[in-house]
Amino acid sequence: MSAATQRSSVSSLPDYAVETRLLSKTYGARGRQPAKLALDSVSLAVPRGSFFGLLGPNGAGKSTLINILAGLVVKSSGSARIWGYDTVTDERWARAAIGVVPQELNLDPFFTPREMLEVQAGLYGVPAHERRTDEILEAVGLADKAHAYARTLSGGMRRRLLVAKAMVHTPPVLVLDEPTAGVDIELRQQLWTYVKSLNAAGTTILLTTHYLEEAEELCDRIAIIDRGRVVANEEKKTLLRRLDSKTLTVLVDHDLTAVPAELAPFGPELRDRRRLTFRYKPSRVQVGAILAALEAARLSVVDLSTEETDLEDIFLQLTRHTPDDAAGR
Repeated sequence: MSAATQRSSVSSLPDYAVETRLLSKTYGARGRQPAKLALDSVSLAVPRGSFFGLLGPNGAGKSTLINILAGLVVKSSGSARIWGYDTVTDERWARAAIGVVPQELNLDPFFTPREMLEVQAGLYGVPAHERRTDEILEAVGLADKAHAYARTLSGGMRRRLLVAKAMVHTPPVLVLDEPTAGVDIELRQQLWTYVKSLNAAGTTILLTTHYLEEAEELCDRIAIIDRGRVVANEEKKTLLRRLDSKTLTVLVDHDLTAVPAELAPFGPELRDRRRLTFRYKPSRVQVGAILAALEAARLSVVDLSTEETDLEDIFLQLTRHTPDDAAGR
């Protein structure tokens, strides 16, 4: 039984797997480089058992936040708790409660996957009879490479080995920092199948990724961080409703030379002689009203398709910077 499991077995489970309050980090000036504010009063609460997405452009502060949680970077102010344990005053228990998969491929090239997992388990004090080395290697698709040196593994295999290392002490919180970068589609699906099974069994997953379609598919709650500040932190469904935008494309039964007057209030675009595109706000316009207008214009619908707002639209809206932003104004 891992240290984190032992401790949590004698106390109530926390409501939040990860919680930060007004967490800030400023990197000091170096040479001609001025001091840099990497995190600016970040407050987050990751519900226990959730699949939480932490998104943001490069340099937004995601890695700094993760490194503070992992105990690799010292915060400037604020607080951070993992599984209820303060990362400073309860450092031992906080570290035992988290497993982190970093972006960097930091593996010893002269160790085999089996040796790495055994050493990692030993460092976390996992007794030999409780180790799950074979199970984990099988889960991440490395069972057949258990005795191969890490230097012979492909980039995708090395990244999966990092995931395996983070899971040896069965942490209740698993942080995945760009885990599928460089991993092919088949192995990515295999990895997500296993991670989803961990989440279904109660493990809290904190994911950062630049593959927004992954976050949209996997996460139940998403926070977006930009220039060190949290600009969104909501349930995925709520976040996707922010733009209040939908597109309806209709193929009609005969040629048009202009938009009929009955449809003018909806401002459709005549894409070609038979195809009309309506962009509307679902909160204000019902699709039934558009279909009724088509009927009033004596147009029969041959085919139609709809396009929903996706996470990429929201992400771009919240992180798009104007020239004045870039100039610091």
